[in-house]
Amino acid sequence: MKNKILKSLLTEDWVIVGAGALILALAAVFPDSMPSMPQTLATGADWLSAGYMFLFVLILTYLTSAVLGRPLKWIFPSLLLIFCLTLASQLIASIPAVKEYGFEQVFFAVILGLAVSNCFKLPEWLKSAVQSEFYIKIGIICLGSTILFGEVLKSGAYGLAQSLVVVFTVWYASFWIGKKMKVDPEMNTMLASAVSICGVSAAIATSGVINGDKKKLSYVVSLVLIIAIPMMYLLPWLASLMNLPQEVTGAWLGGTIDTTGAVAAAGALVGEGAGQTAIIVKSSQNVLLGIAAFIISIMWSYQGKAHAEKPTASVIWERFPKFVVGFVLASLVFSFCFDTGTAKEIGKVTKGFQNTLFSIAFVCIGLETRFREIFGKENRKPLGVFLLAQTFNIIVTLGMAYLMFGVVKPFLKDF
Repeated sequence: MKNKILKSLLTEDWVIVGAGALILALAAVFPDSMPSMPQTLATGADWLSAGYMFLFVLILTYLTSAVLGRPLKWIFPSLLLIFCLTLASQLIASIPAVKEYGFEQVFFAVILGLAVSNCFKLPEWLKSAVQSEFYIKIGIICLGSTILFGEVLKSGAYGLAQSLVVVFTVWYASFWIGKKMKVDPEMNTMLASAVSICGVSAAIATSGVINGDKKKLSYVVSLVLIIAIPMMYLLPWLASLMNLPQEVTGAWLGGTIDTTGAVAAAGALVGEGAGQTAIIVKSSQNVLLGIAAFIISIMWSYQGKAHAEKPTASVIWERFPKFVVGFVLASLVFSFCFDTGTAKEIGKVTKGFQNTLFSIAFVCIGLETRFREIFGKENRKPLGVFLLAQTFNIIVTLGMAYLMFGVVKPFLKDF
C-alpha cells in the first residue's frame, strides 16, 4: 500500500504540485531573500539578480527531472538558452516605446521561440528543457496564491456573477460551433475552455483533464496569445465609440481578453476605473478554473476517449489535473491562513515567479511550434471555431457587463 502511494506521488502531476508548494513555502518564509527577474540589465546587480533566478529555476528543473527519472545531461545548456530568450523578451517588453503600445513579455517570449524554431532546426540537446506544460503548471499554482477569495468576493461579486453566466454560456456555444464544424472533440474541448474561461491557463488545465495532444495544446496556446493582441486595442476603441462607462468597459475587457497582462494593458488604455474592474473580473474567471476543470473531467469520463471505462470517482480523480488542486489549495491557504496585507506582500514575490515561469513556458511553446502548423490547412477549422466563439464571447460578455455593472450595480447602490 505504501509503495502504491509513493508511486502515485512520484508522477509528474504530483511532482509539479510539490515544486509549486516549495516555491510558495520559500516565498512565505523568506520573502525578502527570493530571487527576482530584473527589468533591465543596466547594472551588475541586475545581472546578479537574473543569475540567481536562473540558478533557482535550474535547480528546480534538475530536482524534479531527477525525481521523475528524466535525463539530466543537457538540461543546463538547454535551459540557459531558453532563459536567455526569456530575459531578452523581458528586456524588449520594458522598452518605453514598446510599453506604450501595451505589448507584454509573454508575447515576445512566444515570438522569440517561434523565430528560433522556424529559422533553425532544433538540435536534440535543446529539447531537454523544452517543457512548456511543466513550467506553466507550476506558474498556475503560483497564480493561485495571488487570488484571494475575500478580495474577489468583496470587490467582485458582480464580476463573479458575470463570469458564471459568461463562462458556461460561451463554453457551450464554442463547443457546439466546433461540433458543427467537425473539429475533433479533444481540440474542441481545449478551444472552448480557452475562449470561455481564462485563456492559456484554462487550455493547459483542460489538456491535463483529457490527456490532450501536446501539439494541439501548443496550437491553442499560440492562438490565444496571437488573438489577444488585436483585441487589446480593438475593444477599448469600440468601447469609446459606444461611450460605455469605465466599469462596464473594464468588465467587458476582463471577461473577453484571454491573458491577464493584455487585460491589464487594455484597461490602462481606458482609465484607472476600467483597469481595476477588468482585473477583478479576470480574477473572478480564474477562480472558476478549478470548478470548470472538475466539470470537464466528469464530462470527459462519460464522453471522452476512455468512453468504455466506467466513470467512477477514482477514475475522475485519476484524470483530474493535480496542479489545479494545487492552484485551489494555494488560493485557500493564502486567503484564509494569512491576513490580507501579508498575503499580498508574499503574492508580489510569487507573482514574480509566476511571470518568469510563464515566460519560460511561452518560449518553450514557441520552440515547439512552427508557423505552418498554426496557419496550415489542417488548422483552418479550429481557427474558424476560435474566431466565431470569440466573437460570440465579445457580444455576450458586453451584454452581461452592461447588465451587471451598468444596471444592477447602480440600482443596488441606491439601497
